[in-house]
Amino acid sequence: MLMPSIFGETLFDDLFDDFTTRPANRPARYAAADPSVMRTDIKEQKDGYELEIDLPGYKKEDIAAELKDGYLTITASSKKEAEEKDEKGTYIRRERYSGSCSRSFYVGEDITQEDVSTNAVMPEPKQGEVNLICKQDGIICGLEVFERVFKLLDDTVVFETELKDGDQVTKGQLMGVVKGDIRALLSGERVALNYLQRMSGIATMTSELAKELEGYKTKLLDTRKTTPNMRPFEKYAVTVGGGHNHRYNLSDGVMLKDNHIGAAGGIKEAVAMAKDYAPFVRKIEVETENLDMVKEAVEAGADIIMLDNMDDDTMKEAVKLIDGRAETECSGNVTKERLKTIREIGVDYVSCGALTHSAPIMDISLKNLHPVE
Repeated sequence: MLMPSIFGETLFDDLFDDFTTRPANRPARYAAADPSVMRTDIKEQKDGYELEIDLPGYKKEDIAAELKDGYLTITASSKKEAEEKDEKGTYIRRERYSGSCSRSFYVGEDITQEDVSTNAVMPEPKQGEVNLICKQDGIICGLEVFERVFKLLDDTVVFETELKDGDQVTKGQLMGVVKGDIRALLSGERVALNYLQRMSGIATMTSELAKELEGYKTKLLDTRKTTPNMRPFEKYAVTVGGGHNHRYNLSDGVMLKDNHIGAAGGIKEAVAMAKDYAPFVRKIEVETENLDMVKEAVEAGADIIMLDNMDDDTMKEAVKLIDGRAETECSGNVTKERLKTIREIGVDYVSCGALTHSAPIMDISLKNLHPVE
């Protein structure tokens, strides 16, 4: 039975909501009756962004805004009391309620209040342009992201380039010109280059390793060892460099690693539980470390068997043992030099976490900023 409430809302309304239908921006909370609470519209204006947030039932003094570490957080909190009495003044019911809700918006890590340096030397709008210079050979990647950084600061900024992601670039090459308000060019420079350098570095390293597998059936994969909040960009860069994406997140497929196997009581048990739980269209991959585990994974009916940190001879024996009954993936200690051996062994896939966690950035810079009439 749901508890009645003077406030027209109940403690249990959200508790029994189907969480799959609740909007992602609507957290379970005490005050659940109004689904419009903190519904937000964001409008891009000439000089910034305007936020309109629905906060029914809250007064102006109940609302606070804080800008910290690149996040704008809007918080609303209130307390209510209500009571009902009979003719004699005796309480029939008395309720107290306190609640709060909040939303955070990422507005940029480089500007928390203002760009002090830029505002000091460029207090007024002034048009300018700056050159994008390549300082080492490699594969360019992230050009649209690079441009987007500046357009978020000033949508009139223009990035002129004849390049596209995946193109080979060389040291000293003029890759493009950025034109617009000098204040936007200065404020966006570091963040824009961070994306471009990082993504180009990953694409370049991926390309170097992928070339070692040309003409062989073995495909080069990335892993989930990505920089926090950078996974979409880094995995895209892998594909630009000629690699392939492994799982994007934990929902993409079943991968039973050592701790999953330990928790289930063994490979046979873990695979059986996975088959019982996951849809039949989901492939089940099992991580193995020795030939006994490989044999057990084959017998359990694994779709993909990962040969984790095996030496070359053990991996050869594992591939013979599997004999096409499952796909094979080599993982661990993958280097450019070792790929020459791995490709001859004949595994279907080789995954390399270093593509995203250890790729060096590509040296790129913005130079020769100057005003234009």
